[in-house]
Amino acid sequence: MPKISDPPSPKASAGEKWNARSPEVLTKGDPPSPKASDFALRASSDASAGGKRNTWSPEVLTKGEARPRTSPGLLGWVLFEWARNPYVLVITIYIYATYFTRDIVGDPVRGQALWAAIQGYAGIGVAVLAPFLGAIADAGGRRKPWVAVFAVLLAMSTAALWFGEPAGRGIGLVGVAMAVAFSNIAYDGSLVFHAAMLPWLAPAKRLGRWSGAGYALGNVAGIVLLVLVLTLFYLPQHPLLGLDRAAHETERISGPLCALWFAAFAWPFFVFTPDRPPNPVPVPQMMRQGFASVMGTLRRVRQHRNTAIFLASRMIYNDGQNVMLAFGGVYAAGVFHWGATESAVYGIILSVFAALGGWLGGNLADRIGTKRALRLSLAVMIIAALFSLGFAPDRMFFFVGYPAGKPVIASPMFRTAPELLYIATVMIVAVALVATYAGSRAMMARLAPEAHVTEFFGLYALSGEATAFVAPLAVSLATTMSRSQQWGMAVIVAFLAAGWLGLSFVKDSS
Repeated sequence: MPKISDPPSPKASAGEKWNARSPEVLTKGDPPSPKASDFALRASSDASAGGKRNTWSPEVLTKGEARPRTSPGLLGWVLFEWARNPYVLVITIYIYATYFTRDIVGDPVRGQALWAAIQGYAGIGVAVLAPFLGAIADAGGRRKPWVAVFAVLLAMSTAALWFGEPAGRGIGLVGVAMAVAFSNIAYDGSLVFHAAMLPWLAPAKRLGRWSGAGYALGNVAGIVLLVLVLTLFYLPQHPLLGLDRAAHETERISGPLCALWFAAFAWPFFVFTPDRPPNPVPVPQMMRQGFASVMGTLRRVRQHRNTAIFLASRMIYNDGQNVMLAFGGVYAAGVFHWGATESAVYGIILSVFAALGGWLGGNLADRIGTKRALRLSLAVMIIAALFSLGFAPDRMFFFVGYPAGKPVIASPMFRTAPELLYIATVMIVAVALVATYAGSRAMMARLAPEAHVTEFFGLYALSGEATAFVAPLAVSLATTMSRSQQWGMAVIVAFLAAGWLGLSFVKDSS
């Protein structure tokens, strides 16, 4: 397959040359950078007489021009997660997911099984599409148009959730399932191309921090949106916009609200974040080259053995993580019989700690190495997840009986000891879970071959989704057979432990 090279930079003047592996302008006589730190721009010698290289931009700064302290492009990249990531918290965990199992399906156990099945089948779609789309984008150069396509699909499918009415009315179970599946595919599709831009935008030594900053800010945005739902629709006697509680419009509004939030805050990414230069290749040729590139990568996987081991390990533990994330709210609401308000407050509490996990995980990866940080966060998650399954209204620590409903504090919610201990344990899970997400993305950014970075982020998505149907379907099967939400969720610990063991064979390049 012929190599597609970047076009000459318009910034490179006569006597200069453009390094195709990095958007740096090299002065005449400069040797090409051997790695270019996975597209990360670095300070180097003067780019012109008396001038200096811009750490963040392919432009050459003139003499006396100040280097920017932060990059508008990187800030736009992070703000995209502020716009997009509340979908996970509001729709897939705390608001719409609990409404789906409690009121659309009407049975928490059957609802958990159905929600798991929807997540699993959507994961198959992402697993099939992501690597090929990533390879096509690598051939064409640009990523932002692909992000835009998935962003529109995400906004439209999320807004359609308004029409999912109680007891399967409105668009019905099938309609809700299709809207949720398309939303998940769009979310993960945008993640592939958005994440693949990070190695090109951020300095190599700060990949973990910027990755963690994105996850942290996304969780803060989720907190803000959950608080808005709580204060505008759940708590007032007369909800904003005159929404009807009996028709569960206060829960259904979460879909259009997420779509509007996304539209309102995603624009800085499209305006300020620079994209790679386009390659003048016809679309059919891009598609053929993308397909051939994926097939070649899969055939040559032994040449990227370290990356392959990481992706295989992540495939396993990420499956468990996604189930824990997607079913945390459903599980808690079903076991402790929480209503919509309790679920929203629970989501706000955990999201605060999740934001802390994003910041902590990114910084920890840069300080002690990505592999060590990943294994540490996974180990903490395994222990805390096991502990959390030992609490129910009538017991604590698996075997200690408790008088169901007996309050230990005077509070409008979360009054019993099992509830409080469960929440305290899951706070630790939230920190470790988001720290693992941030560390995993930073590890992929370090390991991905620079010439195929989006393709490898497509494989990264594949590793997250290729078996994504396995854990949800395992939860669905275990829940159905045992008629117990606790036993249904217990299967995820095996996925986390197997992934943790697999990471021991990965060589850390940080």
